[in-house]
Amino acid sequence: MAMQEAAEHLRALQAEQAMFNDQRERKKTGKQEDVVYHQWATFKVDNELYGVDVIQVKEVLRYSEITPVPGASSYILGIINLRGNVVTVIDTRSLFGLMPHEADDDTRIIVVEYNENEVVGLVVDNVDEVINIPQKSVDRAPSVAGDESTKRFVQGVCYHHSNLIILLDLPKMLQSITPADPAGDDLF
Repeated sequence: MAMQEAAEHLRALQAEQAMFNDQRERKKTGKQEDVVYHQWATFKVDNELYGVDVIQVKEVLRYSEITPVPGASSYILGIINLRGNVVTVIDTRSLFGLMPHEADDDTRIIVVEYNENEVVGLVVDNVDEVINIPQKSVDRAPSVAGDESTKRFVQGVCYHHSNLIILLDLPKMLQSITPADPAGDDLF
């Protein structure tokens, strides 16, 4: 009889220990938050670091000859032929109201998807890197006095390795410079 009581006592202790471990595990996972990361392709324009959603980036090209388009807006440098497709190229410096800069060896064209039918090239001073940023680290863009046209392109800001990154909202940016055209024609 003593053996049976000892076995039951041992099972009760094991059940109590399992319950204690389960509660401790629930507390531990309850304190942990699911961290959602977002990838951003970063680049510089006038020594400022910007980021765009990496999913929208199709490729990065070396700066090459751009064919001007008569009558196009001042921020549209022209078009390039990318493997048989016409790509409109936008001067980000002009779009952001910055001083012009002569293209050099670091200048790149970031080809981004504008919509399902169209890609657009953004001329930038140089391309930096692709980074992962926790979504909770992204702050809303501060409302400061300044150029409203540029501020509306900003989705948020964050710090990465002590560098401020301005995160652009590409759809808003490209829609704001595209004339309303129900036929879905290109940017001019």
